Amino acid sequence: MVKRLLPKSHFARHVSVLAGGTVAGRLVVVAASPILTRLYSPGDFGLLAVFVGLVATISVVASLRYQLAIPLAETDGEAASVTTLSALIVFLVTSLTTVTVVLWGRQMAQVLNAPALVKHLWLVPVGTLLIGTYQVLNYWAIRTRSFTAIARTTLTQAIGSVVMQVGGFKLGPAALLFGQVTGQAAGNTNLILGTLRPYRQLFKKVSRGDLSKAAVRWRRFPLYDTWSAALNTAGTQLPALLFASLFTPAAAGVYLLADRVLQTPMGVLGGAISQVFFSRSAQALRDGELAALVATIHSRLAQIAMPPTIILMLSGPALFALVFGDQWREAGRFAQWMAPWVYMVFVTSPLSQLFSVLEKQAQGLVFNTVLFTTRTGGLLLGASRGDLMLAVALFSVAGALCWLVFLIWIIRSSGNSWTALIVPNVNTFTVSLLLSSPLLFQHITQSGFTMGMGTLSLSVLLMLAYYGYLWRNKST
Repeated sequence: MVKRLLPKSHFARHVSVLAGGTVAGRLVVVAASPILTRLYSPGDFGLLAVFVGLVATISVVASLRYQLAIPLAETDGEAASVTTLSALIVFLVTSLTTVTVVLWGRQMAQVLNAPALVKHLWLVPVGTLLIGTYQVLNYWAIRTRSFTAIARTTLTQAIGSVVMQVGGFKLGPAALLFGQVTGQAAGNTNLILGTLRPYRQLFKKVSRGDLSKAAVRWRRFPLYDTWSAALNTAGTQLPALLFASLFTPAAAGVYLLADRVLQTPMGVLGGAISQVFFSRSAQALRDGELAALVATIHSRLAQIAMPPTIILMLSGPALFALVFGDQWREAGRFAQWMAPWVYMVFVTSPLSQLFSVLEKQAQGLVFNTVLFTTRTGGLLLGASRGDLMLAVALFSVAGALCWLVFLIWIIRSSGNSWTALIVPNVNTFTVSLLLSSPLLFQHITQSGFTMGMGTLSLSVLLMLAYYGYLWRNKST
């Protein structure tokens, strides 16, 4: 029965498998979030935000981005060499991170206005090692199309993290950090046993010469993509770090919750589609089918993301207060400004793998440099005026505009016309306005809170019905 429910096309089926694991994992996180927000304060979440920001910024370049070449290698032997090279670099970067934390950890915590983080900074290199290793294993699994193993790993990570964070709440904010690391460790074990062990004989044949050849062949990744990824991740994590440093750790915690809620539904299919697209795009390019693949995926992403974006922009504060408690109402105001930016990331980021497929990493570096500069500028301008909400608004608007320009580049570089960009977004925007018409009516009439909850529920039901309609056409 489950197989009959899955889409018929291989691409959509793989996306469904990955999305299923991601959905299950995200549902665990979402279900635990209302509990966590009542066990921990915004300040506790702020400490987690600073920790996540540090680890994410370092780990994204832990292998110098060589892992991206694993699915692109022409033979399994070459892929094994790239995988081994990536893992060795992860260990080297982890060692350098450990030395940095030992020598300058206290100064780092003071700059970030998070002195409570000092005694937990040893977890930063641990997190770097685990996440860096996971990224390498994940791309090997993508190459071998072990999408079921990836989906299972995603669920394991979520369960491990939530169990530690909820069960260890008496430890205070330390449990949030331990939970973050615990989930990643469980994910690595699953991928090693499920996808790497069957190829152990292949890895035993990797020589030093193979490693050197792999390093030279795929040198464009560390030369260009490393900086692009560092800037992109820094731009994403920088708000939490700057909110803690320039405002308060509680402001960073509010941002973290808003970002987590927005990224959860948007990231479910976005991450799955990105991985499957990467495994299929190289062949599509060789077959002359890349334009059609890009146009189809962009249209589907727009259909999925637009309705919740409009609903969040109309009812963010009330929705956050209802689900997470009134002390988190401000996170809903953050979400209102962040929703358009997250929408643009969702419909564009999965397609950003074209930088690697077309070997245009230099253009990717330019894009991420501009993105980082404009978003950072917006945050600093808001901070200079002492206005937290202005900082959020400028950061989000700058990000949305940059991703829009990037989407235009993707559509044109893949060989598509302007129609592939304009038509899907206009159509889905029109449909989304119809789905959110109860909320629009409430805003026009200025009705009260009870009416607001009723109209919100009605809009959500209409949105779910719309998704049901899309699912009935799952064969596409």
